Amino acid sequence: MTTTSRVGTTRRLSLLKPTGHLTLGNLLGALRPMTAAQQEADCFYGIADLHSLTVPHDPARLRELVREQATLLLAVGLDASTLFVQSRVPTHAQLGYLLECVATTGELNRMIQFKEKGRGVGSTRVSLYTYPALMAADILLYRPTQVPVGDDQRQHVELTRDLALRFNTTYGQVFTIPEITVPPSGARVMDLADPTSKMGKTGGRSDGAGVIHLLDSPDVVRRKVARAVTDSDTGTSSVRTDRGRKPGVTNLLEVLAACGGSPDGVTTYGALKKAVTDSVVATLAPIQASYADLAADPGHVDSVFAAGAERCVSVTSPVLAAAQAAMGL
Repeated sequence: MTTTSRVGTTRRLSLLKPTGHLTLGNLLGALRPMTAAQQEADCFYGIADLHSLTVPHDPARLRELVREQATLLLAVGLDASTLFVQSRVPTHAQLGYLLECVATTGELNRMIQFKEKGRGVGSTRVSLYTYPALMAADILLYRPTQVPVGDDQRQHVELTRDLALRFNTTYGQVFTIPEITVPPSGARVMDLADPTSKMGKTGGRSDGAGVIHLLDSPDVVRRKVARAVTDSDTGTSSVRTDRGRKPGVTNLLEVLAACGGSPDGVTTYGALKKAVTDSVVATLAPIQASYADLAADPGHVDSVFAAGAERCVSVTSPVLAAAQAAMGL
C-alpha cells in the first residue's frame, strides 16, 4: 500500500506484512520502487506486524521475521526513509478502533479477503473481520490525497474513502479523502515452479520450490532456477517472450532483464537458466553483504526503527487527536 500527499513535500507510505521471508519478487516489484521514491518524496515504510495477528501465528517466528525484515529494509537501501514497526506506533491501532465505530457489518461482510481466508474454515479471528478498519487507519493517519493501489487492494481503499467521508459528514472535517490512482508498474515476478502464480513470501502452490528469497545462498538460487518450469520447445527460437504460451520462459527472461542481464546469444534453456542464476546472484550479493553487516549490529537497526516510530507518532498524533475530539472523547 502506498499513499501520496500533495501538501508540501510528497509523502509516501507503504506497509509490508511479515508473513514470510522477503523474496526476489518483493525486491523487484516493491522494494526497488520504494528505494527510488526516496529521491522525490518523504517516505514512511512500515512493517505491518499487527496485520499478521489476524491469522494463527507462531510468536517466536513473527519476532524473527520482523527482525529480519527490518534489517533487510535497511540492507536494500531504504535508509533515507522513516522506517517503523506498526505496533510501535500506537496511533495506528487507536484510530483503527475509532474507525471500527464508523464501519458497518454490511461493509465488512463484503470484504473479499475476509471471505477468501474464511472459506472452508470453521471459525476465524475477529481481527480478520475488522482489520480493514485498521488498514484504513494506516492510510488516513498520514492524510494523503492520493493512494496508488493495485487491484488486490482497491476494495480496501474504497472502504477507506467511504469511512473517511462518513466520519467527516457525521463528526466534522478531520480526514483527507484520498483519490485512488494506478501505481507505476514494477517488475512482476512469477513463481519459478508455477509461473501462473505470483512469487509470494508464503510460497503459494509450489510450497516455496519456485520462490527465491533475498537471503538464499548462490547454491540455493542455482538449484531453484535449474528446476524452473520451461516447456518442450527446442531450437534457436525457443527462448522468447510469450506470456500466454510460454509463461515459464517469459518469467525467466523478465527476471533476467530486471536483474540487469541480457538474453543476447542465449538460445537454449540451459543457457537461459545459467544467465538468470548469474544475474540474480549478482543482484542479491550486495544486499546479503549489507544484511550481514547490519545483523552484526542489531543496536543500530533498533535505533533507526525507534527513531522512525517516534517520528510517525509525531506526524500522526494530531490526526488521532482531531478524530478523538470530533467523536467527543
